[in-house]
Amino acid sequence: MNQVISLITIIAAYLLGSIPSGVWIGKLFYHKDIREFGSGNMGTTNTFRVLGTKAGIIVLIMDILKGSIATLLPIWFGLPIHPLLTGVVASIGHTLPIFASFRGGKAVATSAGIILAYNPLFFTLAIICFLIYLFISSMVSFASIVACLTAIVISFFMGDVWLIVVTVSLTSYIIYRHRANIQRIKEGTETMVPFGLRYNKSKGPK
Repeated sequence: MNQVISLITIIAAYLLGSIPSGVWIGKLFYHKDIREFGSGNMGTTNTFRVLGTKAGIIVLIMDILKGSIATLLPIWFGLPIHPLLTGVVASIGHTLPIFASFRGGKAVATSAGIILAYNPLFFTLAIICFLIYLFISSMVSFASIVACLTAIVISFFMGDVWLIVVTVSLTSYIIYRHRANIQRIKEGTETMVPFGLRYNKSKGPK
């Protein structure tokens, strides 16, 4: 019986991760499919860019919650599944969502939700790193990639093999999903947020 429930939980984690928050918010409240604007991505960054701050914050929270809830499912139901496993399944659902023709986001926010539910201290350290890198680079993609790489280093001090393995795996997947961004960073054409050191430098002296 536990095996059946475990399988149902894994499927539920995938379906939860598959909820295309940005697409649904865009269509329902703004009558826009964000995949047709900006970077064409359905994730948080493109939501901020296309729909604005309010929609971006809502989608960010929804995407984080997808990872957190999926991670907590085995704990809530007392199932013999490691919570990080169902969290990773949710991240896969976010990047390959059945509800959005398998055109998903890049798994950063959903992966953050996994870590938030599993190890809040680790999550806090990773977010601090992300914010520092974002302020320096003015690029969400660069900050996300470098923060994930830093998270790998931090994970080795947590004494949790599962956390190390999942952090390395998610980081590798996130970097792969950002390959187009990496190319634009190399070319100097990556989109910047309107704040931070690099953005201010690009504007030159006032």
